[in-house]
Formats: sequence, C-alpha cells, structure tokens
Amino acid sequence: MSEPTNTTPLPIQPVERPILCSPYAEPTAHWVYDTATGQAERVPGRRQAFYWFRTQRVMDEQLRLGFLAEEESESLPLVNALRRDVKRWREGGYEGATEITKELLAYWWREDRPLRLFFCQLEAAETVIFLNEIRLGGRYLRFNPAFTDEHLAQLQDQPADGGLDPLTRLGLKMATGSGKTVVMAMLIAWAFCNRGKVPSDARFPQAALIVCPNLTIKERLQVLRPEMTGNYYEEFDLVPARMRPLLAKGKVLITNWHLFLPESEHAEGGQSYTVVNKGPEGPEAFARRVLGDLHDTAPLIVFNDEAHHAWRPWQESEGAQESELEAATVWVTGLDKLHQAVGIRCCVDLSATPFYIQGSGYVEGSPFPWLVSDFGLVDAIESGLVKIPRLPVSDNTGRPDPKYFRLWQHIAEHNLQPGDWLPGRARRPKPEAVYREAEAALQTLAGQWVERFEYIQQATDEKDKTPPVLIVVCDNTDLSEVFFRRLSGEQEIEVEEETSPGKTRTVKQTVYGRGGIFPDYFSNSEGFRPTVRIDTKLLDAAESDDPTVSRQEAAEQLRKIVATVGQEGGPGEHVRCVVAVAMLNEGWDAHNVTHILGVRAFGSQLLCEQVVGRGLRRMDYTPDPDTGLLAEEYVDIYGVPFSLIPFKGRTTGAKAPEDRPKNHVRALPERAAYEIEFPVVEGYAFALHRNVITADIEAVEPLHIAPEREPTAVFVKPRVVYEPGSPSLAGPGGFEMQDRQAYYESTHLQTIEFEIARQIVDVLTTDRAQEPSVAGSPKLRGQSRHQLFPQVLRLV
Repeated sequence: MSEPTNTTPLPIQPVERPILCSPYAEPTAHWVYDTATGQAERVPGRRQAFYWFRTQRVMDEQLRLGFLAEEESESLPLVNALRRDVKRWREGGYEGATEITKELLAYWWREDRPLRLFFCQLEAAETVIFLNEIRLGGRYLRFNPAFTDEHLAQLQDQPADGGLDPLTRLGLKMATGSGKTVVMAMLIAWAFCNRGKVPSDARFPQAALIVCPNLTIKERLQVLRPEMTGNYYEEFDLVPARMRPLLAKGKVLITNWHLFLPESEHAEGGQSYTVVNKGPEGPEAFARRVLGDLHDTAPLIVFNDEAHHAWRPWQESEGAQESELEAATVWVTGLDKLHQAVGIRCCVDLSATPFYIQGSGYVEGSPFPWLVSDFGLVDAIESGLVKIPRLPVSDNTGRPDPKYFRLWQHIAEHNLQPGDWLPGRARRPKPEAVYREAEAALQTLAGQWVERFEYIQQATDEKDKTPPVLIVVCDNTDLSEVFFRRLSGEQEIEVEEETSPGKTRTVKQTVYGRGGIFPDYFSNSEGFRPTVRIDTKLLDAAESDDPTVSRQEAAEQLRKIVATVGQEGGPGEHVRCVVAVAMLNEGWDAHNVTHILGVRAFGSQLLCEQVVGRGLRRMDYTPDPDTGLLAEEYVDIYGVPFSLIPFKGRTTGAKAPEDRPKNHVRALPERAAYEIEFPVVEGYAFALHRNVITADIEAVEPLHIAPEREPTAVFVKPRVVYEPGSPSLAGPGGFEMQDRQAYYESTHLQTIEFEIARQIVDVLTTDRAQEPSVAGSPKLRGQSRHQLFPQVLRLV
C-alpha cells in the first residue's frame, strides 16, 4: 500500500473529550469510528470485548482510504457472555458465595473508601471468584449461564503430550496502568481469608506463587507479601481489620520464570560438582526446590504477571525469537511440573496484551483461548484510567499530519535517496539519513517537552522538580546510537593507552560534548546524565534472575536507573530522555512520561499499543467533584500510527492545552512528628459499664393456663381414615386431642430460651422500646446487643 500524500487526508479524526465514563462504575458509553469517514460517534452502552487481527485486504476502496488497511477487529464472544453472567451474579447478591467472599466484595465496592477501587479491578476479581467458587466449584445458579459448561473446557491448557493434567488458566486483559497488582492482592486476600476461615475447603488455596518475567517486576511485586511494610492489603485497605489474622495464615512466593530452568545434574546445594550426577530433576524435586516452604501448603493459586510470555509453544513453531521461545517453554513447563507434583487450583494470567506472537505456531495476534475478562487500552482511555494519546494534526484538516503520524513510512518511501540505503539484500536505511529526515519531528517534540519542563521548574515546589520524560523508540541499535549521540553529546572514542614502555593498547573512552537538540536540557556531562540510552542486551542480562548469568556492575546500575525514572531519590530521578530499541522492558513504571517519538516500522495495532503503553501511566487520580470523571492528562506521540483509539489533536505549532501538572502538597520532613492519623472506622460497638438489665419477677403478673377453660391449652387435629367403615371427620373418633409434648420433644429447651431472649433484646434496642408493653423501660438503642443478650438470657 502506498503512503497517502499530504493532500490526501487520513480519515481518522480526533475527539474533543475522549474521557466518557467514571473509572469507578461500569462504562456507560464509548466511541465508535466510522471507517469510511473517520468520524467518531459517542454511542451509549458498554463496548463489546474484541481484539485486532491482521488480514490482507484486496478491495480497491479500502486501499484507497488508507485506513486500517491491514487491521480488522473481531469480538470475544466468551468474554462477553461471561460479563453478562458476572453482572447477573453481582446483581443477585453473589448467591452461592461464602460469607467471607460476600463481605469482601461488599467491602471493596464501598463508595466511601479512602482509595476507591476501579470498576475494571472489581470486575476482574469478580470474574475469577465467580469461576473458581461457583462454576468450577459446582455451585447452583438460579439462571442459565451464557458461559456454558462447554465454554469452561476452553479454560484448560492441555500439555502437548496429553499425559499430564491440564492447567486451569484464567486470563485477565487489563490495560497498562489499570492496576493489575491490586487485582492480584484482592484475589490473594479472597483465597487466604476463605481458607483461613474454613481450612478444609480446597477451593481456596493458602499458598500463592507469583511468576514474573524480570527482576524489576519481582522487586515491585513484593508489596503482595502480607508481612511486608507498605503491602497493598494495608495500602489499599483490601481486608477488614477482623480478617487480617486470616490473611496472615497464607504464604506468598514471588519469583522469576528463570527459577524454572532445569537444575544441572551436577548441582548440589547451589554448587556444582563434577562427581555429582543426580540425573534429570523430577517434578517432586523441582517443586521442592522452587516452592520451598510453600511445598507443604499446596494446592497453589498461581499468578502469571505479564503472562503474554507464558504460552505453550506449538511443536512446529518457527520464526519467533529464540529468547521468547525459551521463556515460553521454560515458564509453562515449570507450571506443568508444579501441577503434577503438588497441584495448581488455577493460574490467573494478567497482561495488557495476552496474544500469541509471530512464530508461536498460532495465528499472530490471536488471543489466548482462556481469556475471561477484557478491559483494554481503549476502555481505559474512555474511563480516564490512563493518559490520553495526543497526535500531531494538520492545521487545515484537524486530522493526523501524515508527515509526523506515519513518520517511518514518510521517511522511507518519500524522502530517502538511493545513496541513503545500506548495501546488501536487506533493504535498510542508513542511520544518519533517517536522523536527518526525523530531526524536524524530534525538534518539535523536544520543544514541547522544554515548554513543560520550564513550567514545572517555575511553578512547583523547590523540592518537587521531577522532570517530564521524552522516549525515543528506534528501529535498531545503530539508529539508537545516532539519536543518543545527537541528543546527549556523549560518545565513545578509541584511544591508544600506553601499558609499558614501547607497548600500547586500544581502549574506549567516553567523551562529552554539546548535543544538537536543546543542548542546555539534554546534554550529558561527567556528573550529570539526563539522557540515557538503553542497551537491550545489557539490560536483559541485569533483569535475568538466572543464577548462571553473571551480572556486570554497569548492567545493574543501568537497571536501577531505568527502574527508578521519575522516582524522587532514585538513581533515575533526573532522567529526561530515554533512547531505546523497539520497546522498553516490562516493569517500566514511570508516571512522568509526556512525549514519545517512534522512529521505526509499526506492523500492527498491537505493537503500537505496546509502545504507546509505556507512556500512559497517570500522575494524578483525583476525580472532578462536579463530573466524577478523572482530569485529562496527555502524552504527545509522534511516529506511532495507531488507529481507532480515542485521541486528542494538537497542531504542531500550537501551545499545549491546559493539562498543566498539579502542585502536590507534601509535609515537610522536619514536621513528621506533628502528623495526625485518622483511623478507618468499620463499625461501632458500645461498652456497658454496668448491668443495665433488671427484672422485678415478683411484680410480673402470673399467667395461668387451664386446659379446661383456655382454648389455647390444647388443639384438635382432624384424623383422616381411609378404611371402609372407619369413623368420618364429622363422626365419633374424627378428632384427636393434642398437647405440646411433641413440640418439646423435637425442640431443645435452650432454643426456646434463646428465642425469647432475642425477642426481648429486639424490643429493648429498637423503636419498639417505647411500646406500652415495656413502659417505663429506658430506650437502649445505643447499647451493644451482644452485651445485653447474655444478661437477658440469664433472666429468661
């Protein structure tokens, strides 16, 4: 397909107000694009779950439009069916769930919480609970579920050899920044509190294993350990105070998939010995090594974070990167071994992009079949959970400017000359030529960054100078080196170093100069490096938790810088620009990314979402008191040509709209001793300082029951007799005298006493306390029922 010219506007159009819905309630509206005109229309109701897939279109009209020429969408019928079931279950009061589950769900849904939970978090947790506790638990439903028993079979991930039990996998698709870690904490609390209450109920594991792809994520997930200071259970108030002891009975283990690598047959106690030859590691030995203390508390609930790495490779997989195949194989094979050895109740897979990759053996971009919940990037934008992408638009049309929207295609297909290409069969442009053509876009985007940076420096508190961040995503390492050198002024040169008289060696030396793009802001120096280039191989080595990989000091230093971008007091606090190849590693948690430049080919909507997602985490989550919606925050994006995502437009020469960063009010460290804390009140209980219940038994008028005079003393029961000649109902013998003996034989005396005491306490503690039957008694509504009851029972 040819690139549209500047005179052929792209049909996609921005929307004025992308945020439509409250983040705390089910979406009530969504944007729909007309693929013929590109106009966005607000449609009432929630968007159906769907995914993008690649296809080859041949219709001339579609090619002429240049709009989603290779992208189509398809609904996810099973997810949509399960959504309806979960909603009916919620509206029915969570029928069939345990009392602990009902109490937790009510606690999470409370609107007066200090930190309200997002709807997408609540729905994701409800879905897993509904499937585990009700559907997989065999509980009765009063309605016919749209998600049938046949659909449940699709949640089983069967090993290729067919000899092992399949894993039950529940996939949660949640956009970057929508709170996946909080959902894990909610589900751990649900499992542990239920199991702590009923230790024999195996539906609720008391051990949780969390598997992640790298060391940075492993460190950040430590907040899921209940015993850790600053854990999410307390930070987000996920567990009522009385349930905290139940939560503490469970155990959480957080590890990398690298721990699943087979142990050497010559290893013993973490050391390798030539004389040791244990043979292949069996499932039981593997489980004991990986789980440690968790081994004896199985079955497990497993959480696979960034679970798009945890797929089962097809036997004929070709074309996938070797590292991706290794991670997928080791990860899932390790889960199979744990399931075989100790049992896994279910695997909860969390990812923003739970799709098969190229070379996996499956259709590229197709979703995992065990996907059960979907709240993707488009939904997150419309609910205000993430920043709004802001694209460069033309002054005359208001539509994306082709020059900056499809930057890579614009450069490669229109601007490069024959001499700008490298020799060889692979058609690859020279890095210097690409930079030459992309420099104008970089200058424009960097200028907008400078404007925002200056505002922060002038308008915010002296102690809060965390800068915004510009990300440059390049096609290859050679191109990233050029961009890094032009931005930072830093480069490595080779110099001759004398090692001994008459002998020298060539060594690399770092020299610093002035960058070519706003040098006062991005140039590096000996003691200050605001521009960072990510060496992918170096960072991968640092992120690996494989004990056989030796991490260099430089690699670990780079990892810590990248992991703390935007965090006050961290080594990455002062980073202003990051130059990377392809995408940044998972675990990138910076909230202060404001600008992204893509200088590479983007072959699919999925890749666009992955790159854009690195800059979408919000800075502030305070809703507008008038509308209930979150305020708009933006990330300006050049060169990432995504489609059908609600976005704002910004002309290249215009000043930024009023999305200024907010000033955060913080206490001075020296005044920490004056801090006042307010408790979270879950309820009230009234203490009785004296026995307030008295009864003058002698003054109570006695009640005499005389069977011969009182019709209530006895009752008659009609006797039906069917034999011929028997007395009729009206004739002699048609009635049988009864007394209370049968009732007393079937009902314990203590039950009668308790019921009488309950009714008396009810009269004393409600508005009925002023009835004539208790005239003269004080109104005791404020008293504690559980303290009144024993006193009344003694009198009864």
